[in-house]
Amino acid sequence: MTIRNFVSTVFAALLITSMSSIAQAQGSAEAGQGKTTVCVACHGQTGNDSLLPGVPKLGGQGERYLLKQLQEIKSGVRAVPLMAGMLNAMNDQDLADIAAYFSSLPLAQGAVEEEKRALGEELYRSGEASIGVAACTACHAPNGQGNASAGYPSLSGQDVGYTETQLKSFRAGERNNDEAEVMRTIAARLTDKEIAALASYVSGVR
Repeated sequence: MTIRNFVSTVFAALLITSMSSIAQAQGSAEAGQGKTTVCVACHGQTGNDSLLPGVPKLGGQGERYLLKQLQEIKSGVRAVPLMAGMLNAMNDQDLADIAAYFSSLPLAQGAVEEEKRALGEELYRSGEASIGVAACTACHAPNGQGNASAGYPSLSGQDVGYTETQLKSFRAGERNNDEAEVMRTIAARLTDKEIAALASYVSGVR
């Protein structure tokens, strides 16, 4: 399968999934601010100022993506041991409000390690035809800020260690909540060196 055909197949699958999904609760950023007490211990007041390594930055992330992750962490579809039980007392409206609040905050800014720039940029912007990996820009946009309406996450400014861990988790099949197995398919074809380069590059892309 060519990269173009792969991308077309992926988009078709994602479109069908999106069209068949149940309408989500509408979140209120104002209401969400008062519901984030449980979140700030790890993610910080802005969602981006955690003092812990490998913690994802939430500020400015797409609302639809955040809500999906919160719902799936609560249900156990996505296993995050550090968050086990933290969302149990929250209903869908609570989760929607929290997602809306963090989405309303400024996006984090990161920096790329220069020795990883060339490889990371090539993979992100052009993909690698020899191993059937399409350009990441197809879903995550040239500026790394994703596609909020489609639920594709922003990668720009994200914690490097977190992104690297998630790519390896997709590769191993330990994380499996990606639509149409897109991330698992791509990550399975990447080496540790390529994953490290991508994680560094996307943190600094704008």
